[in-house]
Amino acid sequence: MKKYCLISIGLLVAFNCIAQSVIDNILFQNIKNDENFKFVKAKALEVMKTGFNAGSGYREVWIRDYNTFIELAAQSFDKEHLKENLLIFLRMQGEDGNIIDGFTPAEIIGKNESDFSYSKLEPRYAGHKNTVETDQESSLIQAIYKYVKITGDQTILTEKIGDKTVTERLEWSMDFLMKNRLNRQYGLIIGATTADWGDVQPEHGKGVDLDNNTHQAIDIYDNAMFIIALNNLMELVPSTKAKWSGIKKSIFDNCRKYLWSNKRQKFIPHIYLKGSPFPADFDEDNVYYFGGTAIAIEAGLLSKKEIKISLNEMIKRVKQAGAPSIGLTIYPPYPNGYFLNNIMNPIYSYQNGGDWTWFGGRMIQQLIKYGFVKEAYEQIHPMVKRVKENNGFYEWYSVDNKPKGSGTFKGEAGVLYTAIVQFEQLSK
Repeated sequence: MKKYCLISIGLLVAFNCIAQSVIDNILFQNIKNDENFKFVKAKALEVMKTGFNAGSGYREVWIRDYNTFIELAAQSFDKEHLKENLLIFLRMQGEDGNIIDGFTPAEIIGKNESDFSYSKLEPRYAGHKNTVETDQESSLIQAIYKYVKITGDQTILTEKIGDKTVTERLEWSMDFLMKNRLNRQYGLIIGATTADWGDVQPEHGKGVDLDNNTHQAIDIYDNAMFIIALNNLMELVPSTKAKWSGIKKSIFDNCRKYLWSNKRQKFIPHIYLKGSPFPADFDEDNVYYFGGTAIAIEAGLLSKKEIKISLNEMIKRVKQAGAPSIGLTIYPPYPNGYFLNNIMNPIYSYQNGGDWTWFGGRMIQQLIKYGFVKEAYEQIHPMVKRVKENNGFYEWYSVDNKPKGSGTFKGEAGVLYTAIVQFEQLSK
């Protein structure tokens, strides 16, 4: 009897394997023949040829954007072009080691525009930095890591800029964060209060600069970006492991200890150092941060089980919002008026509940990496479909799927291009 039971179990296992193989073959054939994929890839290559600025309406080359489309840019430009744009950021590095947000030709800066920095090492350009962010330094290291992986060019690391090599400058940028943005109590990187990965704080004015009104806070996005950057730096330059491996482990462990809620199975939005900018009766812990969660997965902060739980929560909240895709920034959004900059009002506007493929596409990449290929293919569909319907890449989308912002947003083009290439490699 036991023999027959074993045979039956064996047949069942074999049947399940065959069934799964058939399902996989159908999935990969769908990927291979997906017309939206073909359109998006071709359109992305077309848009990339217009240059390295973030998109229409943007004159700057932003490092947080460039980090997400450098793989795409490598299809249209030679390595010297890719390299030069990276080196400009290092030539314009601040005297304390900080990295600017972006650069633009100095000759086109208006007389009344004062919020720019300049460097003797790079007189051709003016630099700008949104100081509420804490991701510029991490973004540059990640972009240089991708450059080396794409081109195989290790010489960039030993190139001299002023009195320092590129490697020394990259470490200097990490030192800047450790000296100026590390909270000793929690052992985590701080920034201003923003909506997830956003660049607008709730306080007065445009809300892009740290000042006396800023409510400093700790969030998962900044710290996950820092972890990825340290992983990249230590792989590029193994000799840096002695200095940074312990720091990376500490940041990693503290993210899990202080930012991940085991009870809610999600990351909390903020740890506030001197009070919240929001009303005391506002339950901010109920807000789900989609982008920060995706970057945390890239940083290796979640188990495969937790990734599936996170994806299910994203899908559930997208349905609750009536939003088009898991590119949704946050849900629920902050109530109208909680951010003084009107770009964040009303709700579901800009980073306050807008839908950004720029981060949704990165979640797709991580789903593929961790083996959730079927789920990734399902979730990328609304993203590529609207690119074709709108004949272009838009910066973000409203809750009813209307395109907003830049119409040639290269961040969206870059993350979708990379995800589609990942799908294609699997289907082969």
